[in-house]
Amino acid sequence: MTAPKEFIDGPHGRLAYRRLTGNAMGEPGIVWLGGFRSDMLGTKAEHLNQWAEEQGRAYLRFDYSGHGESDGRFEDGCIGDWAADALAMIDARTDGPQIFVGSSMGAWIAALIALKRPEKAAAIVFIAPAPDFTERLMWPSFSAEQQETLMRDGKLEMPSDYSDEPEIYTRKLIEDGRNHLIMAQGQVDISCPVRILQGMKDDAVPYAHALAFAELLKSDDVEILLTPHGDHRLSTPPDLERLTRVLDRL
Repeated sequence: MTAPKEFIDGPHGRLAYRRLTGNAMGEPGIVWLGGFRSDMLGTKAEHLNQWAEEQGRAYLRFDYSGHGESDGRFEDGCIGDWAADALAMIDARTDGPQIFVGSSMGAWIAALIALKRPEKAAAIVFIAPAPDFTERLMWPSFSAEQQETLMRDGKLEMPSDYSDEPEIYTRKLIEDGRNHLIMAQGQVDISCPVRILQGMKDDAVPYAHALAFAELLKSDDVEILLTPHGDHRLSTPPDLERLTRVLDRL
C-alpha cells in the first residue's frame, strides 16, 4: 500500500513525503534518498516501500525541492539545497537512528547527512554512490566549449539518457558542489556499517569511483557488492532482491 502524500515546510518551500510508521519496535527506520532528477515513486523506492510494509519497518521517502511533488524548480537547486531539504525532513519525520539508503546523488546526500547527524545513521546503503559527482564526474565530462557555455550563460542543456526532457546543468550546481566535496579531504568520517551496491556496467558512475569512495570511509564495517552486468539503475528484480537482502542482514 502506498502511503498518502504529505508535506512539511522545508527550507526551500513545501517538501512532499510519504511515510510508513512501522511496528517493529526498537528497529531503525529506513530513509530513502533519491538521485539527481529522480522522485520518491521510482522503482527502488516503491520496492522498499513494499518490503518495509511486509517487515513492519518505518520507512520515509521524500522529494527534494524541485523534484517530483515538492515545490520549486529543479534548475534552481544544488547539492547544498537538497542536503538541507533532507536534513529538515529527517529531523522532522524520523525518530531515533535510521538506515539511510542513498542512490547515486542520494548517496552523496546520505553521506552529508551522516556527517552532520552521525547519531542518526545506524547504517548506510549506498547504491551506485556518486559523492562529489559534480566535480569528479560531471565537470570533466564537459568539453571546453560546454564548460565555457555553462559558466558564461549560467546553465547548459544536454540530452538525457533517462528522460525525454533535457538535462539542465547550472553554474550554481557546479560551484555549490565544490563547497560540499567529501572525497577531496581524505578520510570520510563515517563510522557506521556501510554497504555499497555497484554495477560494473554503470556508464554514469564508474565502479572505480565507488571503490575510491569506499577506501576513504572511516568505518571498519564496509562491504562492496559488485554486479558484473549491473547498470546505473540497479532496478532489475535480482538487483531489488539484492538490496532487500542487504537490509535484512543489516
